[in-house]
Amino acid sequence: MSAAYATFGLAPAMRAGGVLADGAYQVHRDFVDFIVDGRPLLFRLSDLDAVSPLAADVPPAIFTAQVRALLLEADAPLPGGRYVVYGCPECADLGCGAVTAVIERDGDDYVWREFAWQTEERADLELNGYHGIGPFRFRGEEYRAALRSLLDSAGPHPGAARRRVLLIGARVAVLAKLAAALRTIGIGADIAHDTDHVPPEELRAYGAVAFGRAVGPRERAAVRAAFERAGVDVAYVDGLAPIVPLLVAQIEHALDRSPVERRRLTRLVAADGEAGVEVASPCRVVLTAYRLDRLYRTHTRELFDGVLEPGRHRIPLDARAVRGEAYVVARTAESVLVEAMAR
Repeated sequence: MSAAYATFGLAPAMRAGGVLADGAYQVHRDFVDFIVDGRPLLFRLSDLDAVSPLAADVPPAIFTAQVRALLLEADAPLPGGRYVVYGCPECADLGCGAVTAVIERDGDDYVWREFAWQTEERADLELNGYHGIGPFRFRGEEYRAALRSLLDSAGPHPGAARRRVLLIGARVAVLAKLAAALRTIGIGADIAHDTDHVPPEELRAYGAVAFGRAVGPRERAAVRAAFERAGVDVAYVDGLAPIVPLLVAQIEHALDRSPVERRRLTRLVAADGEAGVEVASPCRVVLTAYRLDRLYRTHTRELFDGVLEPGRHRIPLDARAVRGEAYVVARTAESVLVEAMAR
């Protein structure tokens, strides 16, 4: 079997959760992605909303079993020596569709080949094969070292367990709705007025802190100081407006600890009636505007939904949707960016 060697690695990744424009919820998932030749394998699959089997929220025994399966220490779960490489982020059911591949040993090497989209027990390579992807040949020592490091660390990556956010603000009703929305998509949330007298071990459970607009500089500084004393590196979010889907998007962005150079959505600018969007690989991008009118009522408008090619794009926006106090959210399957509409 002839195939040039490819490098194999692993990196933390995220499927961004959120409250969508139509009111539906999208679940937050942390997982480990496969890095092939320095690039996430998922990015080679245009417009695919999926996660690898190495997800942070599966029980430890199942996570270990998934790693050992990729090491070929267990039988393939599908006929023909096929393994699930990416599956549905909501339910992981094969019926929803999954990317599968044959994984096999060739001497000391590991080979991934015959990638396909699969919804039934057997794959139809002619109809649903990814003919432009692979085969990939990985050196055995490098491949085993990367996967066994997950077993040694007893989990996917250090930041995966800290999917909890501390909400600090004055508008209790907004905070309660925000906390409920975050919990619905799989992110823990607690509400507090400040961090006075909170034990350091409790602070270490948080991955982010979100401040409401009414929280002043002195209160923010006190919260930051408390986390610094506890030795906790958290992301801080300055809430842009009391709009729950917008705040959820801000928090999702703050929780994204994946390397910037390995993100698909890399830039968002909103000004002069248009949005500037930059993507690193082909993907579906959805732009949504949120606006507060003079009576502080929220208005939501989906502005764009389409697949963009790599590079920078200028997308005209509906002037009615972004007048006054308005914000634009750009979302792909993996990540989300938020910008206030500049004037």
